[in-house]
Amino acid sequence: MHHPSAPQHQPGAGPHQQPGPPFNAPAARRLRAALGMGPEHVAHGMRVSYGLPYVTPDLVVAWERGVAQPGNQELTALAGVLWCAPGELIGRPRTLREHRIAAGVAPEDVARAAGLDLRAYLRMEESEQWRGNERQSAALAQVLRLSLPDFVAVTGREQRLAELLRSAVTTRWQAYVKPVGKVAPAERAVLEAVLQRLHEDYQGHMAATLSWGGGSSDSSETGRVFLDRIVENFWAAVQQRA
Repeated sequence: MHHPSAPQHQPGAGPHQQPGPPFNAPAARRLRAALGMGPEHVAHGMRVSYGLPYVTPDLVVAWERGVAQPGNQELTALAGVLWCAPGELIGRPRTLREHRIAAGVAPEDVARAAGLDLRAYLRMEESEQWRGNERQSAALAQVLRLSLPDFVAVTGREQRLAELLRSAVTTRWQAYVKPVGKVAPAERAVLEAVLQRLHEDYQGHMAATLSWGGGSSDSSETGRVFLDRIVENFWAAVQQRA
């Protein structure tokens, strides 16, 4: 008979544990190596010092490889064994569920703040598709303490933002200040300065490409990379302005 907490079917959490926040597997591996410990030492410490008898070296390795994720109690114990703060083992939240867990907020509290039925909210978490209106979105941002970039990503607006930004840098940026502001509600003066800068960067790059001989495959690839990273560049420029 298969035991319910065997690592291959129990991805990181004991039977009664809540799922943990996003786990930074490379950091856990790096911290363990810096202490000169093997996975067996980590597992032993978690069993003996933190009362988690099911933790094995194989489970520790699974966490470090990213194929399993520790729950909240396991994360705290792992941080204790590795002599670090739990925050050093937490990765950047990306999904709605990960942001809620990282903020330490119960799903009932998010649903209540946003004026949503709990089951409806949980379906949004499961599908990773936020369907709230503007008022509910504002409440979500407040209760989860979302930064503007995280708010845009969690509410599913990042792809639309990328499309608008690509159009802004390849055509007339002035026409996209208002549409971008609807997706990413930053101050208009900041958006104007950022869009102008991104437009000039891209157009300057394309002009240089042409002057260097009609555009080589390498320079064309650089142009594609610029457009691929347009959202990242946009937020970096917004942060500088702010």
